[in-house]
Amino acid sequence: MRKSKTPIPSNTEGLLIGERRQRMLDLIQRNGRVLVSELSDVFGISRITIRKDLDYLESKGLLQRSHGGALPRSSVLADPPLKAKEQHQLKEKQRIAEAAVKLVEEGHCVLLDSGTTTTAIARALTAFSSLTVVTNAVNIATELAGTDFDVILTGGTLRKSSFSLAGPIAEDMLREIHADILFLGVDGFDAKAGLTTPNVLEARINRAMVHAAEKVVMVCDSTKFGRRSLSLIVPADAIHTVITDTNLSEDQAEAIKALGVEVILV
Repeated sequence: MRKSKTPIPSNTEGLLIGERRQRMLDLIQRNGRVLVSELSDVFGISRITIRKDLDYLESKGLLQRSHGGALPRSSVLADPPLKAKEQHQLKEKQRIAEAAVKLVEEGHCVLLDSGTTTTAIARALTAFSSLTVVTNAVNIATELAGTDFDVILTGGTLRKSSFSLAGPIAEDMLREIHADILFLGVDGFDAKAGLTTPNVLEARINRAMVHAAEKVVMVCDSTKFGRRSLSLIVPADAIHTVITDTNLSEDQAEAIKALGVEVILV
């Protein structure tokens, strides 16, 4: 039986260019393809502009252009740069960050993965006065440079697309620490497949983070659920808590709870 298409969101007015392009990528991943004519009607812009958007995304290796539209680059999720993700689901990420910091106490050692949601959490953490923050994200360390926190970078090889550090140096460093809580972002979450990310090196450092933390909290917006990416981080039952937005379907929420994982919807 052929899969039905995911409905295209109607709230597309006033989108920034990056937001619009991210919406296009989301639709391609969900529906298997997009048409220029369809996108022009939905976003209320010319077909010429749509073609330019699709050409740009193809130049970044995020999709494959076809006659009259575009196809996914592959059967797994792409790894778009951090800047392309920044405005995607922005309000949801801010609510997730507000809920996340409620799990933190003064004096905690907080481990932060790289990503846009964890960057929002880093900004929310500035309400505290005494924390140790360990991260593999160069941009997060920069965000916290003006605080009184003890900020520790893992070291490692810089991934320029995500401003994150990865590789054996980072993994070795994480084996030597113990964090009270980890906030982990993912590109895909499936109750059966587990937590996944497009990059193998990211998966390895994320796995090391999970092992280093007393409490593991997955933070991501609802568009990441029911999706699988290339590299497994850990099985779904290896985490303690999920914080996501209220657009998560009831079926998905129940599947997560059945694994003994707490679900916080914001």
